[in-house]
Amino acid sequence: MGFSERQSDILHLVRAEGFVSVEDLSQRYGVTLQTIRRDINALCDVGLLRRHHGGAGLPTSYENAAYDHREVMQAEEKRRIAQCVAGLIPNRASLFIGIGTTAAEVARALLDHDGLRVVTNNLNVAELLCRNLSFEVIVAGGRARNRERDFIGEAALAVFRDIRADYGILGAGGVDSDGSLRDFDFDEVRLSRLIVENSHHPILAVDHSKFDRQATVRFAHLTEIRSLVTDNPPPTAIVEAAQKADIALHVAVAGGL
Repeated sequence: MGFSERQSDILHLVRAEGFVSVEDLSQRYGVTLQTIRRDINALCDVGLLRRHHGGAGLPTSYENAAYDHREVMQAEEKRRIAQCVAGLIPNRASLFIGIGTTAAEVARALLDHDGLRVVTNNLNVAELLCRNLSFEVIVAGGRARNRERDFIGEAALAVFRDIRADYGILGAGGVDSDGSLRDFDFDEVRLSRLIVENSHHPILAVDHSKFDRQATVRFAHLTEIRSLVTDNPPPTAIVEAAQKADIALHVAVAGGL
């Protein structure tokens, strides 16, 4: 689902300020209150905003937006990140690829590689990578989540627990200013934790909207990651923490790296 320029602007404004009123938005854009309410309703219906009396604010930190809607958010930024991540992976490497829309973009960017051995619980990733006949794709099964297009639960965790990989590619629902890596679901973070623990080179791939974004469950700290790939320069605290921990920071800016 696409959003109008005004709706996208409202979303960025709420993320910057935490709350906006319908009246202020009406004056800001020169449109009626009813028009602004329709914009807010469209963003709330997909979980990007939450309605409040007289306006809208950020959604709860306990729930992420649906996969279909996250797929179109920061789409170009995710493509740049994915190309950068793919450049870090050599041919014939073994790797974990976790859940999420950025992970699916990384899988697409890896299709020109040769002889990769990939372990994933992400159905979109598995479908994409099976197009390359030189790849070995191991799908960690378990309970399927239709909304997220992945497998979770003990069966999936067992696969990630028993395998060691050269690289681990994972995202995060939010990155705190203190370097804590967080997500929204306990099953998700257990799997992300195993990727961090069982890969020689964990790579965190997150777009700029994830920095200082509220998410509930902590699964790791930035200092446990070997490489951080994003699309804009991170906040100063994150840059300093990465430098102190000797983490390779890659910023995939528009027009080049």
